[in-house]
Amino acid sequence: MNNKKILMITGDFTEDYETMVPFQALLANGYQVDAVCPNKLTGDSIRTAIHDFEGDQTYTEKPGHNFVLNASFAEIKVETYDALVIPGGRAPEYLRLNDEVIKMVRHFFIKDKPVAAICHGAQLLSAAGVLEGRQCSAYPACRYEVEASKGIYADIEVDQAITQGNLVTAPAWPAHPEWLKQFYLLLEAN
Repeated sequence: MNNKKILMITGDFTEDYETMVPFQALLANGYQVDAVCPNKLTGDSIRTAIHDFEGDQTYTEKPGHNFVLNASFAEIKVETYDALVIPGGRAPEYLRLNDEVIKMVRHFFIKDKPVAAICHGAQLLSAAGVLEGRQCSAYPACRYEVEASKGIYADIEVDQAITQGNLVTAPAWPAHPEWLKQFYLLLEAN
């Protein structure tokens, strides 16, 4: 059994697959994963959205599942966590406005702990000011945020992931196998 603790910061209208799949995969591999959202408690739910690629100029959005949080945001002691997961979807858009969330994200970079962000999760990384000089993949619409924060946008295929230092990123949920594989490597190396 693994004794590493992983923090997942998420929120309403997070991308369904980008929340559910890593949460369940990490649990299945023996990690403790605490999923939190500002102003919500253990047992509260967040709504998710399914973003699909159906040939339009951008993704389509459909209602997803309700995702039950298993930890309370206000009770988190970020220093007790070994790694961070930031799902995409619309949640990062408003989570980046929360000062406490930004402090939490910065902690993982200051302490050089593994961080996995996918899709629009790059919006939180950009707002936290942790991308300068780093390669970072994200959904193509987030390229501006990566580059505006002096990061290097990694324009990779939608099913690929990239790791630089303690950070593994990917453009969207089709990258789950590669993104999670690279995150597991970071977790085991630390």
